[in-house]
Amino acid sequence: MLYAILCYACEDVVCSWSKEQDDKVMADLLGVQEKYANAGRLGPVARLLPTTAATTLRKVKGESLVIDGPFAETKEQFLGFYTLDCADLDEAVEFARELSEVNPSGGSYEIRPVSVFNPTRVPA
Repeated sequence: MLYAILCYACEDVVCSWSKEQDDKVMADLLGVQEKYANAGRLGPVARLLPTTAATTLRKVKGESLVIDGPFAETKEQFLGFYTLDCADLDEAVEFARELSEVNPSGGSYEIRPVSVFNPTRVPA
């Protein structure tokens, strides 16, 4: 089954890292990803730019309104995601656990099964 691993953390903490700190965290995360990628089970991975770069389209009373920023009232922000082909939820949880062990920002990993909307457009 395909799982999405959604990464949330305090953006202020992550954005305050020096280039050296950030490079180390990214290298450590790549180390976790490597065994899944080598097995052909890791799908797209993305790190999002800060919420200050976000734009939101909100539909209000039938009209679309485009506004700057995500405008989410949260302590943690959505920072990126992984997609992973796993045998079961336990395996997806283990992957998220490995990511959390090398990520000093704390935060949380939301694990969600993915229902493929258009299977003809999913890369093999």
